[in-house]
Amino acid sequence: MALIDLGRGGAGAGAGAAPAKPRRVMIVADPGRESAAAMEWALSHAIAEGDDVLLLHVNMPNPNSGAAGGGTAPSRSGSGGSVSSPLAVFLGGGGAGSGAAGADAGGDFMEAMRAACSARYPRARVRGVRVEPATDGREAKAQTILAESQRRGVELLVIGLRRVSSFLGLRSASGSSRGHDTTPEFLIEHSKCLCVSVQKKGQNAGYLLNTKTHKNFWLLA
Repeated sequence: MALIDLGRGGAGAGAGAAPAKPRRVMIVADPGRESAAAMEWALSHAIAEGDDVLLLHVNMPNPNSGAAGGGTAPSRSGSGGSVSSPLAVFLGGGGAGSGAAGADAGGDFMEAMRAACSARYPRARVRGVRVEPATDGREAKAQTILAESQRRGVELLVIGLRRVSSFLGLRSASGSSRGHDTTPEFLIEHSKCLCVSVQKKGQNAGYLLNTKTHKNFWLLA
């Protein structure tokens, strides 16, 4: 299968790529390991110096409390019951230090993500934006992200993909999994720009990428 064309010569632009025309990249930002993996992939394979990077978070209502705000609870580690800090772990390798860990644990994950982008690409313009849902319903988050990406002229949209257990997933008559976050699929299908969903496969096993033309594309770390 051919490499995913990111507009810069394939799936791995990276920090050592030849200079290219700056472009606008949007990363969907949430306080979980999925967003951390998506950002990690984007920084390593998609973003270049001079790019305009927009971190977008949609303030969805918290299903547990019914209150609007951050919406997503911090991810928990698979080996224990303590709350993990995936952004802090990632930033620990980028020189951001314990300040990033405190930001992530304290809920200021947007600042932690912004710091990671700026540390890797100092000349990139990095902004964090929080928006309210533009509509109601099951696809409210996806429709809001889609509208923002189109309004802001985004050229590359990156979103983390949550791993779903086939044992626990219940399927409806249409074949879709109940409780499954369909936001990445919706964005890939309807985005006018290139949309890439990213799922990290273990610590050093690489990434599973999906676009409109590539399904389950395995990219080694």
